[in-house]
Amino acid sequence: MFGTLPSPCGPGSATGATDQGVTNTAIHIAYGDDRGFAAQPGLDKEMGDAVKAMIKWCNDQGGILGRQVVGDYYDAAITQVNSVMQQACKTDFMLVGEGFATALSAAWGKPALGIHHLEGHLLAPLLEPRSPAFPFLALLVSGGHTQLVDVEALGRYRILGETLDDAAGEAFDKTAKLLGLPYPGGAALASLAERGRSGEFVFPRPMLDRPGLDFSFSGLKTAALVALRGRELSDSVRADVARGFEEAVIETLAEKCRRALQQTGHRRLVVAGGVGANRRLRERLATIVRDSNAELYFPRAEFCTDNGAMIALAGCMRLAAGMRGGMGMSAQANWELESLHG
Repeated sequence: MFGTLPSPCGPGSATGATDQGVTNTAIHIAYGDDRGFAAQPGLDKEMGDAVKAMIKWCNDQGGILGRQVVGDYYDAAITQVNSVMQQACKTDFMLVGEGFATALSAAWGKPALGIHHLEGHLLAPLLEPRSPAFPFLALLVSGGHTQLVDVEALGRYRILGETLDDAAGEAFDKTAKLLGLPYPGGAALASLAERGRSGEFVFPRPMLDRPGLDFSFSGLKTAALVALRGRELSDSVRADVARGFEEAVIETLAEKCRRALQQTGHRRLVVAGGVGANRRLRERLATIVRDSNAELYFPRAEFCTDNGAMIALAGCMRLAAGMRGGMGMSAQANWELESLHG
């Protein structure tokens, strides 16, 4: 995923702000299930934000199909960016993709920044009134990633542990499909688990029996498949399996966070990514940080999933820090988080 951030307004503050118009516009291009665009008037002002997920389309197809959604993205992006810009800047710009952002940047003589998608997630909690200061420990947990990241400062990230196979969100989606739940599966499975009984199905807590901060979730889907084999999929069985599966994932994530807090000495834990919206995960992590004499931070639910607001914020912060892009900006499918510089 890739974000670009041109600044249409004239000189002013460190981010190029003036009293008129929008300081920064983020164009969030996703090759997955979500796309989002946001107009960011400044670091301390409320954003105009519009996020539209292709949930029905992905559900009909049984998940994310990558390049097949590009045409859909283009059509929706034109409409959505137009709507955001009319709302926030009263200017009928139609922006989509790196090419548009780069061209517009050149025409305006303003910087365009390539923003790492995961950096947007890491910084998303800074959108909230109660936000963490650097440094902090981050649990980045989504459909595509499960990582523990040592965040020293803007652009200074060190991965402490990550999944060796499926991400947590991916495991949620796959298990949800086994249970006959619609896409996206994470939220649907969590809702079903609310009706389940704890302890009816006990699934393994992967990699908790060994040291280190890496994860592995592919075996949990297999365990759920084995548990369902030969059973009538009654509502109660489905709910109990969902509850057992959710508890296994949450306990694994929570214990790894506890170890990471102890290992790093950090006193601030940030939770980001779509799975970070899970209610039971937040409750369990709240207990972990309390016992570790630490503090817990997370963005509101709509900023946990992919969105343009987090990309706009990351761009604003980089502009304020003196970062500037240019015509050499390009989308990168494989962009190492640790290669970024503040």
